[in-house]
Amino acid sequence: MIYNLDDLLRHQTEGRSVRTALVDGDRKISYSELLRLTGQHAGLLLDIGIRRFDRVAIFLPRSVEHVAVLFAVWRIGAVAVIINDVLKNRQVQYILDHAQVAALVTDRHLASGLTSAENGTLKIVRIDESELPESPHDPGVRPIGSDLALIIYTSGSTGMPKGIMLSHNNVLSGAFIVSDYLKLTQDDTIISLLPFSFDYGLNQLTTALYVGGCLVIQRSVLPADICNTLVREKVTGMGCVPMLWQQLASERSPFVKNQFPYLRYITNTGGRMPESITRMFRRVHPRVQIFLMFGLTEAFRSTFLPPEQVDVRPTSIGKAIPNVEILVLNERGEECGPGEVGELVHRGANIAMGYWRDGRATAQRFRPAPFQQGKEGIPETAVFSGDYVKRDEEGFLYYIGRRDQMMKSHGMRVSPEEIEDCLYASNILAHVVVFAVSQGDGESTIVAAVVPSDSAGFHTDQIMRFSRKEMPEYLRPSVFWTLKGFPQTSSGKPDRVKIREMYVESLKH
Repeated sequence: MIYNLDDLLRHQTEGRSVRTALVDGDRKISYSELLRLTGQHAGLLLDIGIRRFDRVAIFLPRSVEHVAVLFAVWRIGAVAVIINDVLKNRQVQYILDHAQVAALVTDRHLASGLTSAENGTLKIVRIDESELPESPHDPGVRPIGSDLALIIYTSGSTGMPKGIMLSHNNVLSGAFIVSDYLKLTQDDTIISLLPFSFDYGLNQLTTALYVGGCLVIQRSVLPADICNTLVREKVTGMGCVPMLWQQLASERSPFVKNQFPYLRYITNTGGRMPESITRMFRRVHPRVQIFLMFGLTEAFRSTFLPPEQVDVRPTSIGKAIPNVEILVLNERGEECGPGEVGELVHRGANIAMGYWRDGRATAQRFRPAPFQQGKEGIPETAVFSGDYVKRDEEGFLYYIGRRDQMMKSHGMRVSPEEIEDCLYASNILAHVVVFAVSQGDGESTIVAAVVPSDSAGFHTDQIMRFSRKEMPEYLRPSVFWTLKGFPQTSSGKPDRVKIREMYVESLKH
């Protein structure tokens, strides 16, 4: 039986010890080798005084060592704090301080960029300078499913990052549910393109191990390099955020020119996939199943659209994942009817334990589940997402936008995503981010920051003509601002706050 995340790895060595668990460049490691390496790192952590429930920060590139350290933390009952290796000193120091970590596991290169991490209490382990114990270590004390296993820090695009607390049960539940609806087996090979500090990036690791499959760590995100790996490693599954899918959908990308006979499914996360790209992928890869998903780190996954529905409703985020109920509530707390916009509320599996050291924010987001009158026992907790959605007559959900990003134009409330979807349909833009700049009278100037697909032949008149022809006036941006590229958050999404700040700053010059 699998009761905690250490059990997850131990379980797969039974009968699968020689199977490949991880591929990292030219290096391949079996389940038994990964288990042994995990035990050695567990011994190293115990030797430096790390004990159960201590927080251990992992600041490493995705690698075999990263995975071994992560499971070593779980083996000794400590709490992992995964820090994206693209973060700089200021962001890393904030996480170290806020999470009150006892140890930082990193390497010589990344440690050299941390000017303020050295202090009297923080233990720093540089794994490329440390000698591992010869024998694997078993601490004897087993973590239980409800123990805190992981603190994931959000990208911090609005305010300071929050630490989302996940139990062993949370992470295991996500692995079970996703592997179930993706129909994963030990024959699957999943390519890892997303950071482990991103909930779905970590889920790709845990789902691969849950079914006894293989995870291929891919560092280069150039479309040609990704496509070469898909063929070389016989990859069956791939998940990306929309910005990466947009790169893979570009005219020069081998992904839209070649076939990948082993690729069985692709998934989208971290934002809505433009309809034009979804339809393109269906056309060029008709045998590949597309799973359009929606979720928030506080509940991991909330919905998915079955592949057979993609041609029928390519803009839908689907229905609730297994063991979850999704409610759509209006401002009075009543259930919305078909076509009525309301807040997505998630009840059931995968709900996080709250925010680390932030009781106020926890109370705002994690609240008693509605419609539980007459239900005996402890009141159930639901996550109030802050995301606006609507249902159609058949119960399929459609994402509208974040409550805190809705804009007012010509007296109507609109979402940035609705405008972005319209603009993507022009097929002349690689990336779009829409935001509002207040005019001070309740109305807003809608600005579209755009990265053209072909910068040499692009002029803003082209997209302005398209918007006048295809979009009602209240949806049309007043300003088109052309950029060569977008800054990104640590999880690979466009940094909307930074882009807006760049635009406002450009008005001053």
